[in-house]
Order: sequence, then C-alpha cells, then structure tokens
Amino acid sequence: MLPGLDLGSDILEFAVQVISVFILVVGLVVSAMYLVQIVLAALALRATPPIAKIGFMWDTLSDISVPVSIIVPAYNEAVTIRESIRSILSLEYPDFDVIVVNDGSTDTTLEKLAEEFGLRPVVRAFDPVVDHAPIRAVYASPDYPRLLVIDKLNGGRADALNAGLNLCRNPLFCAIDADSILEPEALFRVVQPFITNPEQTLAAGGSIRVANGCKVEDGRITEIGLSRRPLELFQTLEYARAFMIGRLAWARVDTLVSVSGAFGIFRRDVAVEVGGYEVGSMGEDLEIIVAIHERMREQDRPYKIDFIPEPVCWTQVPDTLKVLYGQRVRWQRGAIEVMHRHRKMMLNPAYGRIGVVGMGQLLISDLLGPIAELMGFILLPTFAALGLVNWPFFYAFLALSVAFGLFFSVSALFLEENELRRYEKPRDIGILILMSIVESLGYRQLMSVFRVVGTLKSLFRVKAVWGTVPRKEFEGAGKPQSKTGVFPPSYPVPERQPEKI
Repeated sequence: MLPGLDLGSDILEFAVQVISVFILVVGLVVSAMYLVQIVLAALALRATPPIAKIGFMWDTLSDISVPVSIIVPAYNEAVTIRESIRSILSLEYPDFDVIVVNDGSTDTTLEKLAEEFGLRPVVRAFDPVVDHAPIRAVYASPDYPRLLVIDKLNGGRADALNAGLNLCRNPLFCAIDADSILEPEALFRVVQPFITNPEQTLAAGGSIRVANGCKVEDGRITEIGLSRRPLELFQTLEYARAFMIGRLAWARVDTLVSVSGAFGIFRRDVAVEVGGYEVGSMGEDLEIIVAIHERMREQDRPYKIDFIPEPVCWTQVPDTLKVLYGQRVRWQRGAIEVMHRHRKMMLNPAYGRIGVVGMGQLLISDLLGPIAELMGFILLPTFAALGLVNWPFFYAFLALSVAFGLFFSVSALFLEENELRRYEKPRDIGILILMSIVESLGYRQLMSVFRVVGTLKSLFRVKAVWGTVPRKEFEGAGKPQSKTGVFPPSYPVPERQPEKI
C-alpha cells in the first residue's frame, strides 16, 4: 500500500472493478468477433468458385458486361500519376472510360498528365446532379479516347469524386486512388456481381494490397515483393486482416458497411440518390456505404453490397510514423463522424442486421476496442503494481491479446495465400509470420493510441487537418513516352470562381 493512498476506499475499488470489467468484456467480445470473422471468411472462400482465367471471362462475359467509368481523384500525385493511369488504361475490360479529377493540385500533376497523354481542351456538357467545387477546364486525349481529365478548384477527395460522378455517363462507376495499381483483370472480376445480380447489387469492393516493395513497369506490377521496413510490413499484415477476413466475413452475412475508397465500384443512380459523397467528411468511403444501407432499409428495398477477394489493387502506404499517425487519426475521425451522423441506426433492430451487427461491429472495433486495449496495457499493470488487481489477471489479459492477434494475422495470411497466392517466395511468408509476432509488442498498441487520439479530437471538435501521404515513385517505374499536349504550363486559379461548364 502506498503512503497517503487509501486503497481500501469503496469508490476506488468500485472504479477499478468497473474499468477491469470493461476491459475484460470488450476484450472477450473483440476476440469472439475475431473468431466469428475467421469462420465466416473461411466459409466464404470455400463457397467461392475457382478463379477464372481472363480469357474465359472475356469469352463468357464481354457481351453482357456493364459499362464502367473509373473515377480517379488526384491531389498532388505527380510522382505516381502516370504509372497509375497507365495501369488503369491497360485494364482487361471491354467497355470503360477513365475520369481523372485534378483537385486543385499545387504540384505538377496536371502537367504530367498533359505531357504523358497529349491532352487537349474539350467541352463536356453535364447535369450537375451532385454539388462540387467549380470546374476550371476539361481535357481529353486524341491518342487515348477512354481518358477524360477534369481540372477543378480544390474541394477534397469527396468533392473530386462528386465532380467525376457528374461527368460520368455509364451506369457503374469505380472509385480508385491515384496512387494505386490495378491488376489487369481486376475490373472484370469486381463487376461480376452486377452481371449476375444486376437488380440488387449496389456496390462491391476488391482486395487492397501494399505496393511498397513491389516493382512496377509501364503501369503493371511485374514483381511482387515485400518492403524490408518494419512499419510497412506491419501495414501489410493489417491490410491482409482487413480484407481477407474482415470484409470477406461481413459480406458473407450481408453486413458489410465499408468498401475501400482505394478500389470500389457502385451503381451511379444509387450514389446520386443518396446525394453523392459527403463533402468535407474524413470518411467519405464509409459514409456513402452506410448512407446506402440507411436508404435501402428505410425504403425496404432488397439490395446487396458485396466483396470480391480476387480483384487486387496495389497501393502505397505511409513509410514514416508521422504520416501514418496523420492517416490513422483521419480514418478514426471519419469513422466517428459516420457513427454520429447515422447514430439512429446504431444497434437499432429496425435496421435489421445492418443496425445490430454491421453498426455494432463498427462501434466495437473502431471505438470501444482501441480504448479498451489501451486502457488494458496502461491501467492494468498500474492497478496490479498498486495491489488493486492481481498480476495473474493482467498476464491473462496480455496473453489473450497477443495470442488472438497472432492467430488472427496468421489466419489472414493462410486464407490469402490459399486464395490469391500473390507471394511466391516462402521467405516472404516467413517474414510476415515473424512480423505478426513482433506486431503485438508495440505496434498494435501504438495504433490504438493513434485511434484514441482521433476519437478525442473528434469528440472535442479539434479542427481537422487534411494531411496527405507523400508519394514515392514506384520501384522499377519506366520513363514516360512524352506526348505534346495543348496545355498551359501553370493553370492560374481564377479570382472569381467560374460557372460550371
């Protein structure tokens, strides 16, 4: 007992008991949720038909494929924009176009696009069905008829997607980040639910993988590899867990509430019906899916939001703690915003399994889980040192946390390799298994800190700071074959915002 500290106080003992029970109950619920997700993901993969070859898909689906517009919001993406757009333009799909939205970039993103693709100014009429910042100019390429480039005033990612949505002329649109590389057949695979179940399928997503450590040539991943930096390896594990277990499991029971902003496909009419993307939101990709769920449930309309594990999109992840901190705080604030905006759905049986299970797992995994985990690693050893709880209780909590984290990561790797087989070198798998052990010894706790900080900033309404992930040129990226474009070297920001064209 410490001098001057009344450890026998009923209030103190009650507070310790409440905190300990909260940590234990949330920990057990999270662990049980992990187990359920693993079982559901395994069942989903078992029910998934064998991955078809691109030639077979082209022969059987090309005549009934649905036209798709790929919208690429770009802000200061000069380093990777050429490789990314090359990748998209080389997709194996019969009918698609690409709409790149330059969201007021302050670097040479637009100049790079003009140089690479020979852009020319064009006039494109459109119906402004959703709001966005004014458009300054629209460009097309005589050499790449599928490509359209919009130059607009800065308004954020959601605003840029809305601009692309307005100029989109196809029934489906695919939202993809400007730093991403799609596998050639990715679009063909992710569009399949819209072909087999066109009336009910409203959105679908594919797997996202970490491009750090991979080699890229002419817009294609030519060699899959791992970064040798621990921070990027930890994120590789996180992405594997999130997609090969989390997204796959919740889609299996029709409770998927998130389609990644890096690679998701939607019915345009439904996106317009819910008002497009929420401008200013830090979680616009989560927001639009939850908004669709809310609208469909309130109107009692049958629908499906799906996840297809085979389509793979490769994206760059932060390589410094500072950038990772900004990203995770922004993601957390976005999740809190969505939960608050749609709070009437939370655990509400009137919204069916989406209200109870979908929003419930969002509450547990994104809000309560990080708080409980952080409290467990900080408060429980403190309580044990003060004699308020016994050490075996703390050791049990620690063992449970580490064991389930390891089991979850290894299960994700097993499912990924069983289904996708992207990592050909056994050494890479061994490295990831080793990192899954190391991950529980500091990295996971640090991510909980970041998420709790994001929660607190959201609750106390700290002014949001829109950070960016600095891009690096893809390893092995070839030099562009320049084309001359009719394009001003530096497009001035007009003093008066022009009318939409």
